[in-house]
Order: sequence, then C-alpha cells, then structure tokens
Amino acid sequence: MQKIKNLAYLLMLSLLFFSCGEYQKVLNKGNVEDQYKMAVKLYESKKYGKALRLFEKVTPAYRGKPQMERVQFMVAQSNFNEKNYSLAGYYFDRFTVNYPKSSKKEEAAFLSAYSFKLASPVFSKDPTDTNKALEAFQSFISTYPDSDKIDEANKHYKEIRLKLQKKYFEIAKTYYTTADYDKRNYKAAIQAFDNLLSDYLGSEFKEEALYYRFKAAHDFVLKSYDRRKLERIKDALEAFEKLERNYPESQFMEDSKVMLLTLQSEQVRVEAIIEKIKVEEELVEKENSKDK
Repeated sequence: MQKIKNLAYLLMLSLLFFSCGEYQKVLNKGNVEDQYKMAVKLYESKKYGKALRLFEKVTPAYRGKPQMERVQFMVAQSNFNEKNYSLAGYYFDRFTVNYPKSSKKEEAAFLSAYSFKLASPVFSKDPTDTNKALEAFQSFISTYPDSDKIDEANKHYKEIRLKLQKKYFEIAKTYYTTADYDKRNYKAAIQAFDNLLSDYLGSEFKEEALYYRFKAAHDFVLKSYDRRKLERIKDALEAFEKLERNYPESQFMEDSKVMLLTLQSEQVRVEAIIEKIKVEEELVEKENSKDK
C-alpha cells in the first residue's frame, strides 16, 4: 500500500516538473502559435497568472488580427481573476472601445465598472478608481437600461456615490475642525461644504452639511475683524435660512438658533460701531469746513 502511495507521489512530481518544464520551454522558446494555444489552455484551466505571461508575449503578433478580440478579453478577465482590479478595469474598458460590435461588449462594460469599484480603496484614500467606477456605472446604466445587470449596476452606483459623498463630507469637516489652528480653513470648509451640496443634490449628508456650513460661517464671523464682519454675517444668515428652509425640524435646529442669536447680536453691535464712526467722520468734516 505504501509503495503504491510512493509511486503515485512520484508520478505527480514527474507530471509537475514536466508541466513546468513545458511551460518554460514554450514561454521562452516557443513560437507565437504554441504560446497562444498554451495561454488559452492555461486560461481555461484557471491558471490565470501563467496565462497572462503568455498573452503578453503573443499580443504584439496578434494585434489587428481576429484573434486579438479574444486575447484582449481573456487578458482583462485574467487580471480580474488575479485581483488586479485596476488593470482589469482598464483592459475591459479598452475592449469596449476597440470592439464596439463585440457580443461581449456589454459584459466588458459592466466588468470594467465593477473592477474599478473593487479597486477603489476606503473612502479616506485616493478616489481615482472610485471616480472611474462611478463614471463607468453611469455610462453602463445609460447605455444598457434593459440589461439583466441593471439592478446590480444601480446598486453599485448608489454605493459608490455614497462613498464619494462621505469622503468629501469628511474633507470639509476636517477643514472646519482644524480652523482653530489656521483661520484660512474656515473659508476652505465653507467652500468644501458648498461644493458637496451642489455636486450631490439630495445627498444623504445634506442636513449635516448644511449645519456645519452654517457653523463654519458663524465661527468665521466671530474670528474676524469688525470691518469684515457684516459681509460674513450676511453669508452666515443665508446659510441658516437654507438649513431652516430644508430642515425646519432639524436635529441641529436648537443649536443653530443659539448661533443665530449670537450673529444677530453681533450684527447690531457692529452696525452701531459703524454708525458711530460715520457720525464722528461727519462731525470732523463739518469742523474742517468751518475752519476753511
């Protein structure tokens, strides 16, 4: 019994070495046709890493030929299966451009978008692949409204959109929370919240974004010199009105109304100072006129 096991083990090793040896021989010294046949065989055997090396070898020879359509799709699919998602997204996208009449175009368009989604990192990291995924799903949804993948595409699109909103909301909020150390960040926060609200109408973060937009404007007023306050108070009051108009029962309304009273009080104080300065300037002007 043990001898049979040993023989079986040796046979498996022999086959493995022969297989590896054959692969290396075709990879390094085989002609294009042999490399293509082995690449397809490895692809069908789900040995995608080895298949990719061979596809790289044969691509220049098949460029512009009928076989290239199949090669490009298998390259994209192999990268997807090897979890090289950014590359897979790129190759699937190129496939749709290069072969607009292919029967696999719709599948490639979906897989391109899905690959970029899988490649996209957590919301706090570089959003390049996330943006690509959003654009690709937008394109797929508008191009293939009757696709059997449309529900899945819509689901992915909503998830990606939420992810981007969260990223831009957190960026704006970070500007606000660091403004105590750098007053310029109040303006950056206000602009970032405005961008979020205009770029993502109906955002899931809209109520909170409107609140923090108002809060940033309010705090900016209090940190400003009197000569700059009136224009900034006006901006802050408009931000409050927008919050109140959209969310009259907002969870932030009580705090916002306290800030509103502070702004109104500050407005009265600054206007009184300005009026006093104006009166004093008029008196000085009259005195100067008398001296003349």
